[in-house]
Amino acid sequence: MFKTSDILDLSHTFAGVELSQFIYPFEIIPHIGEIIMKAICALPREYIRIFDGVYAHKSAKISPNAQIEPLTIIGANTQIRHGAFIRGKALIGDNCVVGNSTEIKNSILFDGVQAPHFNYIGDSILGYRAHTGAGVILSNLKSDKTSVSIDVGGEKFYTGLKKLGSILGDYTEVGCNSVLNPGTVTGKGVRIYPLSCVRGIVPANSIYKEGRIIPIK
Repeated sequence: MFKTSDILDLSHTFAGVELSQFIYPFEIIPHIGEIIMKAICALPREYIRIFDGVYAHKSAKISPNAQIEPLTIIGANTQIRHGAFIRGKALIGDNCVVGNSTEIKNSILFDGVQAPHFNYIGDSILGYRAHTGAGVILSNLKSDKTSVSIDVGGEKFYTGLKKLGSILGDYTEVGCNSVLNPGTVTGKGVRIYPLSCVRGIVPANSIYKEGRIIPIK
């Protein structure tokens, strides 16, 4: 229920072919740098080199006050707004919004993703048209610094990764000031209520509210 093909539409990212090789989406995280390097070699001429290791589509709108570090690709019609901090290994799709005080590190944002206000996105993948409300944190490191596991029906699925944020399926909506703990996975069409503290798997087409998972009818 949380295989890559189950929760992510790979036609909505520049690196869809590369990502299709991974059965589980968390397996992608250690290879994001390699994936971006291959993507850079195949970029069409509409992409321009901002500086070494950072490329953006000519239609992208990038604030002069944003800080962007390599390796980074920014897609068509994407907005990188004032005060955004992209600190490397970021593949950002078309029609995305990375807003003020949003920090992105070692992550992939599919087309149409919006992270517009005060978000932290570390070691994560956000599917097509996923949206994080103001103040949402995708935590990527456990307090005891041990490897991250995913809770699957009360059993632990060990990833072997010390840093793993969240995998948000297509169309996931995360309400304001929510914290998603390391290894959180959502299916497609999930809605997470504001002020939630989430861990484990939230199945597709469901609502996470006050610790309960409610199917969307």
